[in-house]
Amino acid sequence: MSRRHHSCRRPLLATLAAFAVLAGTAAAAPAATPPAPTESVTPLGALDDTYYQDATGKTGTALKAALHTIISDQSKLTYSQVWDALKDTDEDPANSSNVILLYTGRSEPKSDNGGNVDQWNREHVWAKSHGDFGTATGPGTDIHHLRPEDVSVNSTRGNKDFDNGGTELSEAPGNYTDSDSFEPRDEVKGDVARMILYMAVRYEGDDSFADLEPNDSVSNGSAPNIGRLSVLKTWSEQDPPDTFEQRRNDVIFDQYQHNRNPFIDHPEWVEAIW
Repeated sequence: MSRRHHSCRRPLLATLAAFAVLAGTAAAAPAATPPAPTESVTPLGALDDTYYQDATGKTGTALKAALHTIISDQSKLTYSQVWDALKDTDEDPANSSNVILLYTGRSEPKSDNGGNVDQWNREHVWAKSHGDFGTATGPGTDIHHLRPEDVSVNSTRGNKDFDNGGTELSEAPGNYTDSDSFEPRDEVKGDVARMILYMAVRYEGDDSFADLEPNDSVSNGSAPNIGRLSVLKTWSEQDPPDTFEQRRNDVIFDQYQHNRNPFIDHPEWVEAIW
């Protein structure tokens, strides 16, 4: 095995909507060079005064508990509705007829979704077998961790944990895999980490689904765990939220689930909890 080493609970008040209009909704597609972090499309100060007001100032388990309460107030989608939602959340800002695929970074026609080779399908970043939630409404349809991906690359990732190392994928350069882990391209490493940590806060075992928790292992199998936490934390730090990820968070909040991924708005909360 080869190795590589790497250095508002609902739509907010009218005032927040006005701030969002002023801030605009421009987005940038993932690029070969990770874009510099930018201010969230929705002004963070407005969110802290409303949506996150019960979480600000907390750390550790108190912060995690507060965020769980906040983001659990959401609308839910069916698995079939996820298709259309992803066409909005992951739209290519340079071509409104396309979506950007998570691991390959390829711009693919929205209409080219399905199960055939070179089409795109729905990737569960928190693998659905890790906690055995399948495609049930809830974690199985939560678009904060569902992303468009090339069918065969999705199959290669499978239900592997995340870690550094492996053999580069010829179909998706910049991504690596071995027998028990998958390493995404540099431009979305932080995205992957923040999606995993969102799931760990949102699903705490109090809604008939398993208590999802990250750990520092690989080969977690069907246990409701995914790793490696230490690597995910590093990825989140090395690849801070960009405009594409921030816009995606806003679209999910405004149009679909009406909840947010707090680690996109406040990346520092990763270290505050874990």
